[in-house]
Amino acid sequence: MGSGACAMEVVGSPRFAVACIVGGLLLALSFLPGVRLPGIRRRRKRPVRVYMDGCFDMMHYGHCNALRQARALGDQLVVGVVSDEEIKANKGPPVTPLHERMIMVGAVKWVDEVIQDAPYAITEEFMNKLFTEYQIDYIIHGDDPCLLPDGTDAYALAKKAGRYKQIKRTEGVSSTDIVGRMLLCVRERSLGGSNHSSLQRQFSHGHNQKVDDAGSAAGTRISHFLPTSRRIVQFSNGKGPGPDARIIYMDGAFDLFHAGHVEILRLARELGDFLLVGIHTDQTISATRGHHRPIMNLHERSLSVLACRYVDEVIIGAPWEISKDMITTFNISLVVHGTIAENMDFLKEDSNPYAVPMAMGIYKQLQSPLSITTSTIIKRIVANHEAYQKRNEKKEASERKYYESKSYVSGD
Repeated sequence: MGSGACAMEVVGSPRFAVACIVGGLLLALSFLPGVRLPGIRRRRKRPVRVYMDGCFDMMHYGHCNALRQARALGDQLVVGVVSDEEIKANKGPPVTPLHERMIMVGAVKWVDEVIQDAPYAITEEFMNKLFTEYQIDYIIHGDDPCLLPDGTDAYALAKKAGRYKQIKRTEGVSSTDIVGRMLLCVRERSLGGSNHSSLQRQFSHGHNQKVDDAGSAAGTRISHFLPTSRRIVQFSNGKGPGPDARIIYMDGAFDLFHAGHVEILRLARELGDFLLVGIHTDQTISATRGHHRPIMNLHERSLSVLACRYVDEVIIGAPWEISKDMITTFNISLVVHGTIAENMDFLKEDSNPYAVPMAMGIYKQLQSPLSITTSTIIKRIVANHEAYQKRNEKKEASERKYYESKSYVSGD
């Protein structure tokens, strides 16, 4: 055999045995985590992609927690946002239009991709598109039933295909509940000033004695959210700023967290390396904006802000006035505020909460990209009071049924 030819080992020879041992050892080593051998390539496993859809109207921390749970079931989360037309046909008019809902969903830090104008019911055609075009492995939904107007299960096809996974519903909040709180504000306001002072306390304590004891025609429930330290940890990034980080500070009520909040937070984050957001207390908001505020309590508002991808950390119960000591404690480089806000009168008052950062030359006003405030959302509800009342009555009936028959679901 010529020297240029490939020599063949004889089966059973000592050299063949050594080659088998060495080859087997190399093959075994190649499958150990963190071990890479020259000339050996491991096939990269395709990421698990999961899909969750929804209206995401009046988006709140319950929606965000559902997306967090869904993302934990895979490597990439694709979210479908239902169109305005589909919502009208199946549930009634949405409070927030599609373009605002797209901003809200895209800003949630657990979302990797967003599909606009997703269908309310997953048809066979759309499901196949998810599996082929979007490479979706599983379709996710909460443990609460999602029924179409004809009473059928909206996720029946996904379940039949064996590509459905369930997560635990976030207790204590729903868009219906939040709209109900605002409708209650309208009813309470019409009764006269004697009842106004009780509303904020009801929101904060998650209890409405009058409604819980006597009931109401609409069955409106005030916040039943029970905050836990574990939930805060789940939403937190768990990381502090670096030693040389440029820290931006922005504070506010962030009540009924909306697209206007998201966009101004995005601009604020672009100015530095770390965005610290101060969330004012219920008492502060009530004192500065009226007894009917806030609609959402402190912990609810904090979770909504924490879920935003542009936010690195929050101060739960931030002071109204920004002091020199606070700026030093948190190493704040710049304090910012938007041009669109509920109350801009602080610039004219003697007790300007931004007086210290202004004097230090570290205050900046940002041009707000959207002219939306919490009052904007409330006005939408008031303007369509009857339509939302009818929608809520229908939805609240199904929610009462869910709570009456619900059983413990592990996880989350």
